[in-house]
Amino acid sequence: MENEKQVLSPKMKRKLKSNAVGFSFVLPSLLGYAIFVFIPVCFSLILSLMEWDASQAPLKFVGLQNFVTIFGDRNFRNSFIHTVTYSLMTVFPTLVISLLLAVLMNSKIRGITFFRAAFYFPHIVSVVAVGAVWNMLFQPDYGPINMFLKFIGISNPPRWVLSTTWAMPAVAIVSVWKNMGYYMIIYLAGLQGIDHSLHEAASIDGANGWQRLRYITVPLLTPTTFFVLIMLTIQCFKVFDLVYVMTGGGPGNATQTLVNYIYTKAFTSWKLGEASAAAMIMFVVVLAVTLIQFAGERKWSDQM
Repeated sequence: MENEKQVLSPKMKRKLKSNAVGFSFVLPSLLGYAIFVFIPVCFSLILSLMEWDASQAPLKFVGLQNFVTIFGDRNFRNSFIHTVTYSLMTVFPTLVISLLLAVLMNSKIRGITFFRAAFYFPHIVSVVAVGAVWNMLFQPDYGPINMFLKFIGISNPPRWVLSTTWAMPAVAIVSVWKNMGYYMIIYLAGLQGIDHSLHEAASIDGANGWQRLRYITVPLLTPTTFFVLIMLTIQCFKVFDLVYVMTGGGPGNATQTLVNYIYTKAFTSWKLGEASAAAMIMFVVVLAVTLIQFAGERKWSDQM
């Protein structure tokens, strides 16, 4: 029996060529993701079950002991509470202010491009520069903020980053100021996708600006709002640089967040196994919060 040589049809050849071109564009991103994200995450998962101090000594398998140690660590529990507190202080104010700014920046006013750029500018400024400048503004004795508070009659203003009570609110204020411009742009894109005829019809029916915002704009921006909510939540749980620059996790451990705790465990105490276990716990928490938010979005959308 003779072997019949199968010949690809021209249509199949075009399809394979098209797929090859597509994969050639995607491959660099996939390689970068695999090298810098996927492989480190897998290694961190393995390392969370090991005991290792980054020396030449071999890794020692300890099972779930690192997780038991982490949950029994008071600093870890405090760091988790501080992270949740920071998130509550940051997420909702950033979301509301970004939405209001987007509504304002969606108006046809003179010089609107300049104002949009001005509000977005803090997002692209170096975190180190932002932290240093705001630390000077928050300086308890001679800082402009406390001088203004004294001027309006507050004789004993907060000591901000030097106070265990006010350090976290100070970091949250800076975070809201820095990120509101970025999420303003996202909301602005959502606003420009809303049909103007809906607002015109509501105006004809006698609805004022607040009613149009409440009953038309906000409901139609539900997908954008949930996207912003998810991104803000993940960002708050990942916060490190701003806290490190402004307070270093202090005073005491008043502003130590989960990522600061992981950094200290890994590169100060050199307990990489425990640091990896803490990172896995943070990953699970963020994943759970994200899934809950997705479930809430579907429920909200079904009721609309």
